[in-house]
Amino acid sequence: MKFLLDANLPRSTAALLRSLGHEVHDVRDVLPSGANDASVATHARTHQLALVTRDFDFADIRNYPPADYFGLVVLELPDDATATQVNQTLESFMRNADFLARVPGRLAILESWRVRFRPA
Repeated sequence: MKFLLDANLPRSTAALLRSLGHEVHDVRDVLPSGANDASVATHARTHQLALVTRDFDFADIRNYPPADYFGLVVLELPDDATATQVNQTLESFMRNADFLARVPGRLAILESWRVRFRPA
């Protein structure tokens, strides 16, 4: 799959996803510093990239309807989660082919112990 990583994710996340065979773009490399959510969303949609973020604003399906995107993956982890915790949560998700198959056109909310998809 092709992913766009939001600026609120560790840089090491890109290397992790690439090691799992995915194409990865980092917001910090493709958009101006401080790009707003609308710019990030537009870039993801225009380039058919599934957005991976810790910004829960993207979980608001009224503002970001999942059907308009190649996928929205929002990590709901504590603010003090370490890079290791973030990457472990993502790795568990990315290694599950059934989960990945459900991403396009949906919102996936990842917690350390479960995954919720919207629409179901």
